[in-house]
Amino acid sequence: MAPLPPGIRFIVSFSRDQWYRAFIFILTFLLYASFHLSRKPISIVKGELHRYCATLHEGQVQFNSWNQKASGAPHRQSADNETDCSWAPFDQDNYQQLLGALDYSFLCAYAIGMYLSGIIGERLPIRYYLTFGMLASGAFTALFGLGYFYNIHSLGFYVVTQIINGLVQTTGWPSVVTCLGNWFGKGRRGLIMGVWNSHTSVGNILGSLIAGYWVSTCWGLSFIVPGAIVAAMGIVCFLFLIEHPKDIACFSFLAAPKGCENGTHRFRLQKQIFTDDKNKLPVSRTRLRCFAEDPELQCLLPSDGKHPVHQSHVVVLPADGGGNMAAISFTGALRIPGVIEFSLCLLFAKLVSYTFLFWLPLYITNVDHLDARQAGELSTLFDVGGIFGGILAGVISDRLEKRASTCGLMLLLAAPTLYTFSTISKMGLEATVAMLLLSGALVSGPYALITTAVSADLGTHKSLKGNSHALATVTAIIDGTGSVGAALGPLLAGLLSPSGWNNVFYMLMFADACALLFLIRLIHKELSCPGSAAGDQVLFKEH
Repeated sequence: MAPLPPGIRFIVSFSRDQWYRAFIFILTFLLYASFHLSRKPISIVKGELHRYCATLHEGQVQFNSWNQKASGAPHRQSADNETDCSWAPFDQDNYQQLLGALDYSFLCAYAIGMYLSGIIGERLPIRYYLTFGMLASGAFTALFGLGYFYNIHSLGFYVVTQIINGLVQTTGWPSVVTCLGNWFGKGRRGLIMGVWNSHTSVGNILGSLIAGYWVSTCWGLSFIVPGAIVAAMGIVCFLFLIEHPKDIACFSFLAAPKGCENGTHRFRLQKQIFTDDKNKLPVSRTRLRCFAEDPELQCLLPSDGKHPVHQSHVVVLPADGGGNMAAISFTGALRIPGVIEFSLCLLFAKLVSYTFLFWLPLYITNVDHLDARQAGELSTLFDVGGIFGGILAGVISDRLEKRASTCGLMLLLAAPTLYTFSTISKMGLEATVAMLLLSGALVSGPYALITTAVSADLGTHKSLKGNSHALATVTAIIDGTGSVGAALGPLLAGLLSPSGWNNVFYMLMFADACALLFLIRLIHKELSCPGSAAGDQVLFKEH
C-alpha cells in the first residue's frame, strides 16, 4: 500500500471536532474584523469633510487638511487666493465640534445599546441576531456615504446615521464572544482569545487602507465599500455560523466538575478514553485527567499518534433542568463575582485605548512634524503592538491562571511607559516607533484580555450552576461599561490638548491608575487564594 501524501496525513491528523473549531475561530475572526473595518472610515474622511483650497495657478489647487490647521500650522487667509471647499455643514468655524459630534454620537449610542444588546441576544438565536446586525450596519455605513452622491448637507442626517449605526453594531461583540465561548473551553482560553482578538487591529488597518483609497477622489465610496463588505459578511454569517457544538453533535468543552455539565448536556467519560496504537491498553488516569484539565489539547493540536475521543466513549445525558433555565437578568449578571470590578476597570482601560485611536495621528503630526498620511501610517504601529500585547496577556494569564493579576501588572507598567512616551517621543522618529510598539502592547493587553477571556470566564462562572444563558449579557455589560470610557477619552483629550499634550498624558496615566485600583480586591483574592479568580479557573482534580 502506497504511503499517504504529506498533505493528506496532515488533514487526517485532526479530528472532525478540531476542524469545526478551527472553522468557527476563523469565521468569527473575520465577522468582527469587518465590524471594525466599517468603523474606521470616519476618522479617515474627516480631513476631506473640512479642507482648504489655495489656488496656486489657474486650474491647479493645493489642499491643506483640517489636521494641519488644528496643529497650528501657519495658514494664509487672503480672500483672493483661498477658497473654502469643505463639505457643508462641516465648513463652519466650529467644524471640530461638529466632526467630534460624529464620534460621540456613535460611541455614546454604542455604549448605551450594548447594555440592551446582551439581554436581547440571550433570548434570540445568535446566528439570526448577528446576521441582522451586520446587514443593518452595512446599510447605515453605506447610507453615510450616499450623502456624498445625493449632496446631503444636513448635520442631523449624518448624526442620526451614526447613532443608528452605533446601536446596530452592538449586536456584534456579545454574539461572537458567546459563540467562541461555546466552542472553546477554559484550558487555553487566554491564548486562543488573545490571538483571536487581533481582529480589532486587522480590521482597523484594512479599514484605513480601503477608506484611504477613495478619500481624495470620492469619499462616499470610503463608506459604501466597507458597508458592502459588512453586509456580505452578514450573509456569510447566516449561511455558515454554528452557534454551539451540540448543534452538529460535537463534543462540548464547557465542562464543569462532577458530571461535566454545560447547561444543556452532561458528559460522562468512560474508563477507556484513549488507546495506545501499540498495545491497545487504556491510558493512565493521569493522562485522562489531563484531557479534562486541558481540553484545548484535543481542540486545536494534533493528537501525536493517539486517537481522539471516539463518540462511543462519551455518554451524553440530559442536564438536570439546564436546558429549561431562563436567560439571566441584568441584575443577576451584576451579582456574578468580578463583573462589576472588571467592568469599571475596562471603563478606564478603554478610555486610554480609544484616546490613542482618535488622537494619536494628530499627536505624531505635531511632535514628529509628519503630514497626515505619514502620521496615519505610523500610528498603525500602536495596533501592531496591541496584537502582541493581547497574545502575551492571554499566554501569561493561562500560565499563571490569574486574569486580574495579569491585567494589573500590565496596567502598572503602562502608566510609567506613557510618561516615557510623552518624553522621549520628541527625540526623533526612531524613539517614537519603539514607544508606539511598547505602549500599544501594555495599553491594549488588559483591554483585550478583559473583553475576551475574562468576559467568557465570567459568563460561565460556577455560580451560574450550569446556566448557559449568561455569556452574552455579561459580555455586553463589561464592554458596554468600557464603551462609556471610549466616549469620554477622546472628549477629554480634545478639551485638554489645547493646554499642552503633557496634560493629555497625565490624564491617561491617571486613568490607568484608576483601572488598576478597581482590580485590587480581585488581585488580592487571586494571590491569597489561588484558583478563585474570575471564572474560577480551578482545574479538575481526581478525588
